[in-house]
Amino acid sequence: MTIFETARSLLFVPADRPERFDKALNRGADGVIIDLEDAVAPIAKSAARADLADWLETTKADNICIRINDVAYPDHNLDLALASHPNVSAVMLPKVDGATCCCSVSAATGKPILALIETAKGLTMANEVAAVPTVFRLVLGTIDLALDLGIDGDTEHGVSLLDHARATLTIASRAAGISAPVDGVHTRIDDQTGLGLASTKAHGLGFTGMLAIHPGQIEVIHQAFLPTTDQTAWAQRVLENTANNPGAFRLDGQMIDAPVLAQARRVLERARE
Repeated sequence: MTIFETARSLLFVPADRPERFDKALNRGADGVIIDLEDAVAPIAKSAARADLADWLETTKADNICIRINDVAYPDHNLDLALASHPNVSAVMLPKVDGATCCCSVSAATGKPILALIETAKGLTMANEVAAVPTVFRLVLGTIDLALDLGIDGDTEHGVSLLDHARATLTIASRAAGISAPVDGVHTRIDDQTGLGLASTKAHGLGFTGMLAIHPGQIEVIHQAFLPTTDQTAWAQRVLENTANNPGAFRLDGQMIDAPVLAQARRVLERARE
């Protein structure tokens, strides 16, 4: 598996801030996404491509992803050429609304795709997108999706609808046999408590990673996607009792059978990551 299939944290850095590229790589994120799309004003994109191309010639990192502009963007082909660089490990494609755009980008770049689902149409096509062989992971663009749906994602009902979208991506990913999805950003940079709650909820909804917009968010995200102390202790206790119980058995009032054993093994695997 590649880094981007297992990454818990993916840190954005604007493509027009080349002085931040190396710093981003050293801040502990599992992967770094250099953003040529929303983070860069249209007038600055050409210079950003040039600076990024120069930097890619010197970097030795293996966890670099580029978020290119979508297929309808006039200079999309220039982004594809840059994303084809051998030092780019993956491409994040925004506004994915079906399999065709993913196939064309992977054919042009030869790179795995992180498919950003951020429209209602894209959400309805999640199963088709996840089934594309070069799509390694689905990513939920919560801010753009809320905008497309015409909702306030911070209200009770808006949160509920976005959680439905999360469940949709989790199910689509599992059905396609790809890695669990990545959740969108927590925009309140100094709100560590809120970030912890958001990433813990994402974990509970089947996600195994989250986008970050500031290095200070990385450690909180990593902790949220690890099992708790209680979960790890439970898993160890379950597996310790299997030697004397070859079939289903009762432990602490819980029935333990094959699916529960598999869950316990998964908890311990995640604890070792």
